[in-house]
Amino acid sequence: MSEMINNREYRQKVLKELITQLHQGKSVEEVKKQFEKLFSGVSASEIAEMEQALIMEGMPVEQIQKLCDVHAAVFKGSIEEIHRPQKPEETPGHPVHTFRLENKAIETFINQNVKPHAEEFLTSGSADSVQALLADIEKLEEVDKHYLRKENLIFPYMEKYGITAPPKVMWGVDDEIRAAIKEAKDLLSGSLESREQAYEKVKEATDKILDMIFKEENIMFPMILETLTEDEWAAIAEASDEFGYTLVQPKGKYRPNQSSAGAEQPQAQKDAVHFDAGFLTPEELNAMLNMLPFDITFVDKNDEVKYFTQGKERIFARPKTVIGRKVTNCHPPASVHIVEQIVADFKSGKKDHEDFWIKMGDKYVLIRYFAVRNEKGDYLGTMEVTQDIKPIQAITGEKRLVSE
Repeated sequence: MSEMINNREYRQKVLKELITQLHQGKSVEEVKKQFEKLFSGVSASEIAEMEQALIMEGMPVEQIQKLCDVHAAVFKGSIEEIHRPQKPEETPGHPVHTFRLENKAIETFINQNVKPHAEEFLTSGSADSVQALLADIEKLEEVDKHYLRKENLIFPYMEKYGITAPPKVMWGVDDEIRAAIKEAKDLLSGSLESREQAYEKVKEATDKILDMIFKEENIMFPMILETLTEDEWAAIAEASDEFGYTLVQPKGKYRPNQSSAGAEQPQAQKDAVHFDAGFLTPEELNAMLNMLPFDITFVDKNDEVKYFTQGKERIFARPKTVIGRKVTNCHPPASVHIVEQIVADFKSGKKDHEDFWIKMGDKYVLIRYFAVRNEKGDYLGTMEVTQDIKPIQAITGEKRLVSE
């Protein structure tokens, strides 16, 4: 039996069976006893593989999400400690170092502020206790920044390496936490008909947050520290400021010890057009621009037409013979002075944009001109964007469902 238990495939099979048993209605204690009897430890990677296997076999993500809190309780205390000869994540400024600082601050805030204030609120229900708890919940809303960085910066790299199940499960629970915080805030700032209802919602939010901290610390962080490269951590650190931080700030600026910047790029990436955020092949770029629901024309700094999109429904007809032509020669004499004025204002820096709107048959056309400049502010050219806005003006109410 011990040989079977040490077999990785068998252990993976049993782990999946335990989760399935939980789904089928077995109690946490029953499964926990079985787990502790058969295993002395389980790695974060195996948990990820187990969830991935269940999804691949057809179990809906929503079902695994419902089990998330349950199997966290089962695995708590059983996840092996991962020893690393070098620990860059302990360097101030490393994304994981910052995430852990936040988790510690969140946990402390919940235990020292939210929980005592919630108990006082439940007991007394005084105006002061309501305001104190409401202030806590409003501050706890900052956890959204922590989750946004995780979802938008960490999850894409996990998916890149084929780790798709844990992000889906965690993101679902993150949204449950956001919803619970919002509902608690609404209850506390509203008529507050039931103290018990508000208290339970606050407790739900804080319990889920604390469980998420456990999952990040013991499942996600060990998993991604085994997987991501130093350059990828540097990219995450650089992009983190855009989303902000929860309760604390990074303790430094992260710089990787080693760089793979000179690593060979895939051929597809070499052949692509690179941008500030990503890259596209020429075919993708051309098709994407031609799919835009408006027309774009670009006139370079020498006042020559250099490019225009070719969408299916064009506002103004433009033959390819205009490419390389002076923009003033592309307009009737009566409107040339307007074109010249716009370009002159853009070149001098007097203006950065100019808008016009005209009626053309059954269309209501918005024509917008934008000065295109580089990072130094140097004028590169003018972009014209033309769109029939009549269908947009007709929009009313809301649409939240996919069209049949």
